[in-house]
Amino acid sequence: MAGGSSRTLLVTLLGAFARRTDDWMPISGIVGLLGALEVDESSVRTGVSRLKKRDWLEAEKREGRNGYRLTEQAMRTLAAGDRVIWHARQPAPLEEGWCIASFSVPEKERAKRHLLRSRLAALGFGNVGSGIWIAPARMSTDARQLIDSLELREYTNIFCGRHEGGQDLTRMVHEGWDLDEIDGGYRRFLTAHRGDVERLIARHGAGAIPPREAFVHYMRALDDWRVLPMRDPGLPRELLRGDWAGDPAASLIERVVAELDAPAFAFVREIVSA
Repeated sequence: MAGGSSRTLLVTLLGAFARRTDDWMPISGIVGLLGALEVDESSVRTGVSRLKKRDWLEAEKREGRNGYRLTEQAMRTLAAGDRVIWHARQPAPLEEGWCIASFSVPEKERAKRHLLRSRLAALGFGNVGSGIWIAPARMSTDARQLIDSLELREYTNIFCGRHEGGQDLTRMVHEGWDLDEIDGGYRRFLTAHRGDVERLIARHGAGAIPPREAFVHYMRALDDWRVLPMRDPGLPRELLRGDWAGDPAASLIERVVAELDAPAFAFVREIVSA
């Protein structure tokens, strides 16, 4: 997989570690940590500036050191991401049925219409027709909350029920979601990272991986992983290919966290406190 851009690596760093360093990091620490990932200082500072404009970071000096703290918006966004990134969606039981969201948002609300589409997709909904989106029934509460937050209730409908006939369900889900790309993303993750933990343990021994080395491998794996479960709606297993790669990929990231998180965080503390 791609090694990650300076922008994505910065977000990954903040999500993985900034909340464990009192929601704040010195700019020198951010530069040093991303420097270990071969991101140059100018790219780091550009990324920080962009996150300031997005109201993710706010400049704050602590003990005479210039740095940045996470804003409330950043904290909320990271917490919402945690629920998916660290707790990948389990396959929905087929018998629980489906949630269908339909909408016809007028042109005067086109900005909200675009947001609704993108956020339904982020929730795991698939598009099966003009203004018609579908997901496992368990997503109905999230869909209602989204519609209410955008104040689009009068333009939308939410239905939940079982599939009683018509188009083959397997064909429907393949038309509604790019399952080949989702599965391919998991496979690329496995190819890129499956051997890393084993090689590190073989080289150094379990529990003895050098902090800097652990940090580099950990960050690369997290940066590649964190977008994958957000694209995965957790469809019923009966509708997916028999060798669906999401399961071994989820097991791999759990092993990466178990083996590399502690030494990686030790490196973060060292750099941040330097």
